[in-house]
Amino acid sequence: MLVSDWRDRLDELDPDHRHMLEGGSLSRMFLRYPLTVSHPVFVGGFYGLLIGLTLLLPFGYQGNADGNEWEGIIREWGLQTLILVTMTAFLGGFSSFVVSMVKRPPIRLENRRRYLFPFPFIGLILLSVSMMNEIPEYATWLGWFLLVFPGPLYVHLSYAPRWRILDRLDRGLMPFEGMRKTIAEAPTEDAAGVDDEELDEVVEASG
Repeated sequence: MLVSDWRDRLDELDPDHRHMLEGGSLSRMFLRYPLTVSHPVFVGGFYGLLIGLTLLLPFGYQGNADGNEWEGIIREWGLQTLILVTMTAFLGGFSSFVVSMVKRPPIRLENRRRYLFPFPFIGLILLSVSMMNEIPEYATWLGWFLLVFPGPLYVHLSYAPRWRILDRLDRGLMPFEGMRKTIAEAPTEDAAGVDDEELDEVVEASG
């Protein structure tokens, strides 16, 4: 079940393209399964389900504080989770459609993960506070945005383009046909070293 033809063809590519298509730990987790199961639609929907699970406790607290029955709380939470799953699955499908048209290479996000990682937690905190206290409406919408957008962003920038190329490999097609650029450019170690030296100079000057 976990072995597919694209893995054999992936070994025939050069190291740079193989590194790009293997992806990080998150992509490799999804790609352990057949490509039909790991379609961007299902990956997006799975992210929506995870968001819904994190909201179970805040929904329970708010419903209990309002004196609602647990059946009503679960029903309201289930409806909200269903909306999230539908929305994130739709965004995954939309990303898959877009990358099939523009044919761009996937972007590896491991170096940017530290910037995206805190956003869902900040969003969850804002939503939890909004359910326990009165806060401005814009803060609640900001919480929803921060909670939801990292997953669809990952699918759009990294996973959906990678899945499209691997699907072509799996079907025996030319994986990079129609692409103007087959690999996303990454900062070189030399450039990173220059940036680090400039940062050290600024720190020393400010000290």
